[in-house]
Amino acid sequence: MLATRFPASILLLIALAGCSSEPERARAIGEAFGGPASFTLRQELHPRSAVVATVKHAERLEIIQRRRRFYKVRTSQGVEGWTEARQLLATSEMARLRRVAEHSAQLPSQGSATVYDALNLHTEPNRQSPSFGQIPEKGSVDLLLNKLAPRVPYNSPILSIGAAEPPPARKKAKKKKPDDRIPPPPKPASPKPPDNWLDLSKSPEPESAEEVRPVPSGPIDDWSLVRTKDGRAGWVLSRMLIMAIPDEVAQYAEGHRITSYFSLGEVRDGDITKNTWLWTTLSKTQQPYQFDSFRIFIWSTRRHRYETAYIERNVEGYLPVSVQQVEAAEGRQKSTVTGFSLILREKDGSLAKRTYAFFVPRVRLLSKAPWSLPKDDDRLEKLAEAAKADAQAPEEPGIMTRLKERFSSWHRRWLKR
Repeated sequence: MLATRFPASILLLIALAGCSSEPERARAIGEAFGGPASFTLRQELHPRSAVVATVKHAERLEIIQRRRRFYKVRTSQGVEGWTEARQLLATSEMARLRRVAEHSAQLPSQGSATVYDALNLHTEPNRQSPSFGQIPEKGSVDLLLNKLAPRVPYNSPILSIGAAEPPPARKKAKKKKPDDRIPPPPKPASPKPPDNWLDLSKSPEPESAEEVRPVPSGPIDDWSLVRTKDGRAGWVLSRMLIMAIPDEVAQYAEGHRITSYFSLGEVRDGDITKNTWLWTTLSKTQQPYQFDSFRIFIWSTRRHRYETAYIERNVEGYLPVSVQQVEAAEGRQKSTVTGFSLILREKDGSLAKRTYAFFVPRVRLLSKAPWSLPKDDDRLEKLAEAAKADAQAPEEPGIMTRLKERFSSWHRRWLKR
């Protein structure tokens, strides 16, 4: 009796195990990441379909199916749902976004900016590129760079996942040519090259050492790379930013756009403290350069107002601008004073990084160093490397440090006697 029950129990266990097994999951055809700060996944393609999950920015997803511009994805919890392609970031886009944030952390701020209304952060300088965050109303960001970009449709790399391959082209059968054709006449002899063919083949030399970067043709937008307080970096339209320089200084802009501003120090006037400001402005929009004038404002303790200490107009300047301490001589003595550097185009067409020293209220040019504009593809990386190198460069000792070292040297010599 026991022998007959044993096989039956084994068969029952096998049947129950087969019933409890989960259905096989669909095979993943690609990988994607969440683009916006958050978005929902729906059970079906219909917009009124039930919401099955909420995905956050940078969350990894598996793509399992595609229908036109819609994708069915699977979260790390195994939940599957549908969303649009514009809500997703490809692996290459996510890697680039992380590199932008890494390099942007090294760049010096060109001034703080605010927004009147909430403003989206884009992954690329394109209106149709994914937005992964938002600057809140009256929020503050650091301006880093400017760039002109043509207004063209955005082709996301995500659309290449699951795309149907075109059918192979049919090869047309070659028609057999009759053998009794009349042969063509012989080719004429090639003409001889001119005597000065070497001079004609030389490429013309450029008039200047550096070519002017052309402005893109067609509709273009002016974009700014900004950095938020939590370290994220993204692109926004420049016209939506308001530079947060005090109104008592901004009123002298004369309708020109302020592209950067910096504090060069402070001045006490009774019970109040006023900053000395350096700014750059641009009189015409959509130019390949970022400013055509720079100016220094100092606070007059006698007139109790801001006055111009130094100004240069009709220049061609490029961001970034930097402020640092420099060693400069005034008379027979050297001292450490506040200085600043700007990238300007010289009269011969070449670019140079000029470094100035600010002896309140005078400005003196200290040096000029050759400069070359990085290409758009590696511009951010090159500027980040230059900023990192400047930050790590040891500062030259000031006059007091040199006097202490000289006194210590004399003291050691005297003790040895």
